[in-house]
Amino acid sequence: MELIKKYFPEITHNQVSQFQALGSALTEWNEKINVISRKDTDKLEERHILHSLAIAKFTGFNPGTRIIDVGTGGGFPGLPLAIMFPNCEFTLVDSIAKKIKVVNEVAEAAGIKNVQAYHARAETIRDEFDFVVSRAVTAFPQFYRWTYKMISRVSFNETPNGIIALKGGNVSPEVSGFGKRLHIVPVSTWFEEAWFAEKKVIHLKI
Repeated sequence: MELIKKYFPEITHNQVSQFQALGSALTEWNEKINVISRKDTDKLEERHILHSLAIAKFTGFNPGTRIIDVGTGGGFPGLPLAIMFPNCEFTLVDSIAKKIKVVNEVAEAAGIKNVQAYHARAETIRDEFDFVVSRAVTAFPQFYRWTYKMISRVSFNETPNGIIALKGGNVSPEVSGFGKRLHIVPVSTWFEEAWFAEKKVIHLKI
């Protein structure tokens, strides 16, 4: 986990161990149930774990913050963020049951206690959260329609409650209608590796 320690030198020994366990367990499970591209398994730290942690560079979360990862896939960005913010509550959902099975197994193997994972579609969720996070799930307007009702209107973090999405490429066409509520930051602001050149963090304030 050298890249993570490079960009997050403040993390504890226990967190390093959890990231290592996450990587090992996910690699093992991915051989059985394909939840991430197999060509990416040798780049897991950079392209999945560190990419997820761009959200931790964008903002911190106060203890007790409730975060839902919609369309979590293999557990990204939710599992790395749960390790980074152990005093926050994370809910991970995906519409594909086998992916949630992997997420639960990986969370258990890595000793991540602040995560609950469910097989569910976004539009069926009735609970309330401070933030919705995602990584390359669908076009942003559709994702907004799925999730905006589950976001609490009462903020207690420095960053206002809303959606925080990891996206790649030219996002301007799909976010042009959201005006000043939207904030876009290139991931290359924090991470120098070439793979992050076109990656972005998008925050939509609710």
